[in-house]
Amino acid sequence: MADYQQHGRMPTYEGRPLARPEEEVVDQGLGFDVGTLLNRRRMLTFLGLGAATAGLAACRTTVAGSSGPSSSSASASTSGASREIPEETAGPYPGDGSNGPDVLEQSGIVRSDIRSSFGGATGTAEGVPMTLELTITDLAGGEVPFKGVAVYVWHCDREGRYSMYSDGITDQNYLRGVQVTDATGTVRFTSIFPACYSGRWPHVHFEVYPEQASITDSTRAIATSQLALPKNVCDQVYAQQGYAASVTNLSRVSLDSDNVFGDDSAASQLATVTGDVSSGCKVSLAVGVDTTTTHGGGRLSGTPGGQPPSGAPSGAPGGRPPGMPS
Repeated sequence: MADYQQHGRMPTYEGRPLARPEEEVVDQGLGFDVGTLLNRRRMLTFLGLGAATAGLAACRTTVAGSSGPSSSSASASTSGASREIPEETAGPYPGDGSNGPDVLEQSGIVRSDIRSSFGGATGTAEGVPMTLELTITDLAGGEVPFKGVAVYVWHCDREGRYSMYSDGITDQNYLRGVQVTDATGTVRFTSIFPACYSGRWPHVHFEVYPEQASITDSTRAIATSQLALPKNVCDQVYAQQGYAASVTNLSRVSLDSDNVFGDDSAASQLATVTGDVSSGCKVSLAVGVDTTTTHGGGRLSGTPGGQPPSGAPSGAPGGRPPGMPS
């Protein structure tokens, strides 16, 4: 107060003149106290928003056709999953012997490039290049990389058809293959980006087996699930030649309405995607497998789902039972 009395300078607090210069800050009156409280709340709000913004920036990933830091994507694709992947139906077109054809009995199924058929069939699936990477974590073994397990993947082609089942390609077995996980629990496949067919969100099926020798018996699978593809990536891919039908089909479905992913919007099944449509998309997912839980085998059950165009004729071996998800 001496400075105020001698030099006529009005004392301030947090940049505001004191209402009662001769009194302590705590005795400046109700109006001054309310102003102080509001200022502090504004600061806390600013700091909170700043922290949230920083968090969002740190979680940003690179998707097909976008720019941004790639380190976040790399981390997401290589880190192990801390919770079990949801069990999903293998669908009506598994090709594992549980519903008609069995590609897992055929020599040559263990391969990394699944774009072309094998074993006498010569067809090749066309579409935007896709590298599929699944990293399997052994939850029962202490959340460590699950080395040596066999992973079988399959998905539809650019037209939404499944080899071995759909009209016109029953003699093909492309877009199906098996790989054994390496020391990091990872398998990688070279494929094409699948279509979106009516009634289903774009997806990739996979089964995990204890080892390569067990793949010929579908009942030995220790996990059966599906990977969901992000919408922004799908939008970019489906703008390319050959995917026209997928644009309309995607506009009629959402992750929330999908009969497989709708329960939690694919919270632990939504893939991370990097790359672009010209050089190819890298699709990655961390998959937690718990061998202590009971596995239902991914057999057909549940609510009605979509059927790919040109499906197997009614009554044909491996044909799709009515009202089953795919």
